[in-house]
Amino acid sequence: MKYRGLIIIMLVIAQLYSCKAQVDPPEAFGPTPSEKQLNWHNMEFYAFVHFSLNTFTNKEWGYGDESPELFNPTELDARQWARVAKEAGMKGIIITAKHHDGFCLWPSKYTERSVKNSPWKDGKGDVVKELAEACKEYDLKLGIYLSPWDRNHPGYGKPEYITYFRNQLKELLTNYGDVFEMWFDGANGGDGYYGGANETRKINTLEYYDWDATYKMIYDISPNTLVWGIGPSEARWIGNERGRAGKTNWCLLRQKDELAGKVHYSEFMNGHEDGEKWVPGEADVSIRPGWFYHESEDDKVRPLEEMVDIYYESIGRNANLLLNLPVDKRGLVNENDIARLKELTAVIKADFKEELLAKSKISADNTRGESKQYSAANLIDNNTETYWATDDSIHTGSVSFEFEKPININRVELQEYIRLGQRVKAFNVEAKVDGAWQTIANETTIGYKRILRVDRVKAEALRVNFTDSKSSLVISTIKAYNAPTLVTMPKISRDKRGLVTMEADNGNEIYYTIDETDPTTQSQRYKETIQLPQAVMVKAIAHNAEEKVSSKVKVINYGKSKEKWKVLSSSAHDFKSADRTIDGNLSTFWTFGENNSKSPQNIVIDMGETITINGFSYFPKQLGHDLNLVSQYEFYTSSDNKHWVKQSEGEFSNIKNNPVKQIKTFHSITARYIKFVAKSGIDDKNMFSIAELDILETSEN
Repeated sequence: MKYRGLIIIMLVIAQLYSCKAQVDPPEAFGPTPSEKQLNWHNMEFYAFVHFSLNTFTNKEWGYGDESPELFNPTELDARQWARVAKEAGMKGIIITAKHHDGFCLWPSKYTERSVKNSPWKDGKGDVVKELAEACKEYDLKLGIYLSPWDRNHPGYGKPEYITYFRNQLKELLTNYGDVFEMWFDGANGGDGYYGGANETRKINTLEYYDWDATYKMIYDISPNTLVWGIGPSEARWIGNERGRAGKTNWCLLRQKDELAGKVHYSEFMNGHEDGEKWVPGEADVSIRPGWFYHESEDDKVRPLEEMVDIYYESIGRNANLLLNLPVDKRGLVNENDIARLKELTAVIKADFKEELLAKSKISADNTRGESKQYSAANLIDNNTETYWATDDSIHTGSVSFEFEKPININRVELQEYIRLGQRVKAFNVEAKVDGAWQTIANETTIGYKRILRVDRVKAEALRVNFTDSKSSLVISTIKAYNAPTLVTMPKISRDKRGLVTMEADNGNEIYYTIDETDPTTQSQRYKETIQLPQAVMVKAIAHNAEEKVSSKVKVINYGKSKEKWKVLSSSAHDFKSADRTIDGNLSTFWTFGENNSKSPQNIVIDMGETITINGFSYFPKQLGHDLNLVSQYEFYTSSDNKHWVKQSEGEFSNIKNNPVKQIKTFHSITARYIKFVAKSGIDDKNMFSIAELDILETSEN
C-alpha cells in the first residue's frame, strides 16, 4: 500500500510538472484566413478553360450579336480537359460558363442565348454538366466564371439585369455540385449589342451589382464557395495577366479603401502590409497570348522557360496560379498546349525531386518557452500543421542546418503558419562554403509559400535569418533542393535590313539551322550577325558545354525583310520617328496623336513591292506607365496609294490587361501599300503607340 501511495504521489507531481511545463501557443496576429481560404491556398495550381462562341468567331471579346448556331464543337470531351489538368498536378478547373457576349455554356432557363439553341448535340448539351462530371471522376474541384458584364442582354445597366444575373448564379450554384471558386471578371460596362441597341452603357461597377447582397446570396446557397474578383472578395486579382506576383506579396488588402475606389489595381501585385482583411492573390495567365483559342497562335504557346518562370513567380511568391488552357474548335485542349504543359510538369517534378534538409542537424537561436512543441525540428518534419515559434518578444531569429558533407543547393522553400497570420517582413539565406558564410538571397515576405531560385552553391551548412517581423516568428516549413540546370532558349531578332542577331544567357553556345531541320551541337555555331533578308525559318538552341545540357528549340518564321519598307505619311504632324514602327525592333516605339485633338489617327506604309498577304499584326508598346494602347482599329490595303480597301476592323479586346501582339487575319489579297488606323484608345485617349506593325504573308504553298 505504501508503494502504491508513493506511485500515486509521483504521478500527481509529474502531472503538475507537465502542466507547468506546457507552453501556450502564439496568439494570432492581424487578419487571418478562414478555413475556406486555407483550403484555397492548399490548391496552389488549377486550370482556367476559356471556351465559348469566341472560340468559333476568332474573337477575344464577343460583341453580343453572334448567333448561338456558331457554337458547334465536333469532339468536345471534358474528360480530356480533366485528364490533362490532373496529369499536370492541377487541383481544379474554372470554366467560362458565360463570357461578356452573354452566351451560356449551360441551358439556362432565363435566356435563349445558350447551348440549347446551338447545333451541338441538337441543343440538348450542357458543357458545365459534362465538366462537373469529369472533375468528379478525376478528383478535381469545379470553379465557375460568370461574367457580370453582358454585351447581349437588353437590360444590362438597368435594375432588371441584376435579377437576371442572380438567377443565373443560382442555377450554377445549385445544379452542378460544389463550386470551389466563383470568378467575377473586372471588365464591366462599355459598348455592346444589348438586344440590338448597339450602344455604350457605363455603370458604377462597385454599386450597380449590389455586391453585398449578391455575395450574401452566394454564401446562403453555397457557403464553401470562395468568391474572387469584384466587391468584398475573398481572393484578389494579382494585378496583371502575366501570372506574376510581386517579390513582396502580402495576403492582406485594404479592402475598405479598394471598395471606395482608392486602390489602384497595380497595388494588387504586392498587397498591403497594413491591410485589414485577408485577401490573397491569384495569378492568372494563358498558356498562349490570347485567352480563347486562335489557330494563328498554335505556334505561339509560351516557351518552357517562361512557363517555369511563371510557376516560380506565382506559386513561388505566395500566390495561387490559374493557368488558362484555351479549348479549340473541336472541344479539346490543343496538342501543342498539352506538350508544353507536360514539359512544365516534368521540370517542376525534377526541381523538387529530393528534399535536402530532412537529414540535416538543425538548431535555432530561440525556441518558444524552450518547448519541444515549438522546436526547429518541426521545420523539417514534412507536416505543415506543426511549426517553429519564438517567444512573444522575439521578432527576429535564425535557424541553421548542418550537413554531414557539403551538398549542392539552388532552391529554398519556406512557409509561414498562416493560420496565425502573415508576419515576416524580411529575411535572408546564407550558405557556408569552404568554412565561410555567404549570403545567397535577400528577400521580404513569405506567407503561405515562398520558393527561391538561387545560384547553385556547395554548402556545408545553410542558415535562414529572419531579420524583421510584425510579431513573433511562426514558421511551418523550410526545405531545400538541387534542381537540374534549365538552359533557356536563345533570343533571336532581325532588323529591317535582314540582319539576324542571337544571344544566349550565361555565355552558352548557340547552334542554328535555316533549312527547317532541328539544330544539334553538330549544326552551324552562331558567332556573329547573319544576313537573312529572305523569308526563312530560323531554328536555334543554346547549349551549356560544361553540363552538356541544351535548351528547347527556338523557332522563328520570318517573311521578307522590311528593307524596302517606308513610312509615307501619317495624320500626326510629326512623324520623324515613325520608322520605329517598321524597324524590326520590338523595344522601340512611336507615339503619335499628341498634336491632334481628335481621333482617328493613321499611318501609311509603302512595302516597296507587291506582296500577297492575309493579315496584319500590331505589337504595342511594352514598357512605361502609360502604354497609349490602340483599342479600336481599321486596316486598309492599296495597290496604288489612291484606292483603298478596308480589309479588317474591330477592337483589340482585353489589350489593356494583356498588351500582347495582336494578330488579325483576312482573305489573301495582293497589295503594296498598307494603312493602319487607330480609331480610339484605351480610356478614350487620343494618343497612341506602335512598337511594330507587320503583315502576314500568304504561304506560297
